[in-house]
Amino acid sequence: MAANSGFPSIRELAERTDHLPDDDQPGVHVADDGPTPIEEIESMCMVCGGNGMTRMLLTSIPYFREIIIMSFECNDCGARNNEVQSAGRIQDLGIHYKCEIIRQGDLNRQIVKSNSCTIVLPQWEFTIPPGRGQLTTVEGLLRDAVKDLSMDQPVRKHVDEAAYTKIQSIIDAFLAIVPEDPDNNVQDDVLLSSKFSLELDDPSGNSFVEFYGSMNDPQWHMSQYHRTAEQNESIGLAPDAHAESVPAPEPAAEAGPVHDEEILSFPGHCPGCGLEIDTMMKKVNIPYFKECFIMSTNCDACGYKDNEVKSGAAISDQGKRITLKVVDEEDLSRDILKSETCGLDIPEIDLKLEQGTLGGRFTTLEGIIDQIYEELSSKVYSSEDAVPESSPLRAFLLKLSELKGLKEPFTVILDDPLANSYLQNLYAPDPDPNMTVEMYDRTFEQNEELGLNDIKLEGYEKDADAEAAA
Repeated sequence: MAANSGFPSIRELAERTDHLPDDDQPGVHVADDGPTPIEEIESMCMVCGGNGMTRMLLTSIPYFREIIIMSFECNDCGARNNEVQSAGRIQDLGIHYKCEIIRQGDLNRQIVKSNSCTIVLPQWEFTIPPGRGQLTTVEGLLRDAVKDLSMDQPVRKHVDEAAYTKIQSIIDAFLAIVPEDPDNNVQDDVLLSSKFSLELDDPSGNSFVEFYGSMNDPQWHMSQYHRTAEQNESIGLAPDAHAESVPAPEPAAEAGPVHDEEILSFPGHCPGCGLEIDTMMKKVNIPYFKECFIMSTNCDACGYKDNEVKSGAAISDQGKRITLKVVDEEDLSRDILKSETCGLDIPEIDLKLEQGTLGGRFTTLEGIIDQIYEELSSKVYSSEDAVPESSPLRAFLLKLSELKGLKEPFTVILDDPLANSYLQNLYAPDPDPNMTVEMYDRTFEQNEELGLNDIKLEGYEKDADAEAAA
């Protein structure tokens, strides 16, 4: 994110605040220095009806995204509250975090909890349901839990002693980790008396738990998932459950042979929002190669898009390795079919995509480079200023973007054990002087990974009859 953005990082806000003159009057801004980092709005107190002050801070969390922090305080009755809201859209996927809290330093991990996030502490079967958004730490989360649980304990002791005992055991466990009167000699590397797991699950994808060092933090794990229809409804993406149902479509006629250029449609559900959508499929014959199927899914409701390419031919007896020396812009416009079993290498920048990366793709060489760049730049980090200028990742992305400028020739290697990948030969049917195609025998390990060692194409009827007779 650019430094002049409306959502500067927390460090930039702190430095900017240090240079502001002291002023006890809220809402006053100094014209020479520009607006203060905190916006102040006079608003009504919902407790006493008087006027209080709401303060809003627009900031970005490193390796996460932009958020809005709001804090309200009433000078008349002393009412106070704070809330965090995401400044971005609902993400395409839900997100789940799991973090192991082992040392005292782990209590300082930052937590962004959106209003659709559920927090679970499995050791105590303790769940914080979705509610008010919050920016806090693990320690702050436990202290808030102790405060909330202790509120009705005196009454609960006389009304429901079993519930009182269970809740008090949780309060005592939390206080053993974060005592009410902690000493000042807290050491980050000291082990906690009771380690525990912290789990966050947010269907909107707008919550966050801080990692230490890098995303390879062994105590920190993040996973993404497609939302269910119930989760989409809970965050307002699904249609009203009481809306009029759409009549079932007429049963399709019996399928016949698929002809070239014929577009077929398959009904299904959008993995993003759960609405009924169609997946379009088309059979394409690639000259001097083989036939393949291109499938595309596009949801007009939530914007979800996906496309994939599948081979329509039999499994090849040998693997194929294609090597192309890219020397001019015409090479960048070559059609490329990268199957889901194909790996891609560019030795000049040490780029190596393993099999399965990006799935099946039918595009141009320039297009596949753009897709690799977008995947790395959008999924490895979401805030540009969260990665320092000297980062190896930033240097690698710069090299990747420079490939399209062709400052120097580079080499593209496609290695597909099933020989289902293709790179356009501009001189077909004659050999291409800049491209070599090598067929090779697959190893036993490659066949095992592809599941080919256990495939039996002849005599399987006798085996089936023998099993039925037994």
